[in-house]
Amino acid sequence: MVKKKQIFITKIKALRKSKGVTQAELAFEIGVNRGTILAIENGTFNPSLKLAFLIARYFDMTIDEIFEYMDGE
Repeated sequence: MVKKKQIFITKIKALRKSKGVTQAELAFEIGVNRGTILAIENGTFNPSLKLAFLIARYFDMTIDEIFEYMDGE
């Protein structure tokens, strides 16, 4: 099985923990399932632009403050 290449680093886990929010609570608030949040945090799922905006809006931050693009190196 080929592992999907991670194209970004995310701060979602740290942001959740600082707010005292579980994966399930965040998922509910933005309208996805908990597994989606887990996969994003683990770098195995690349969120759509819409989902990235929803996450950024939830934390009152910009997408760039939450997701750091990796240049493929």
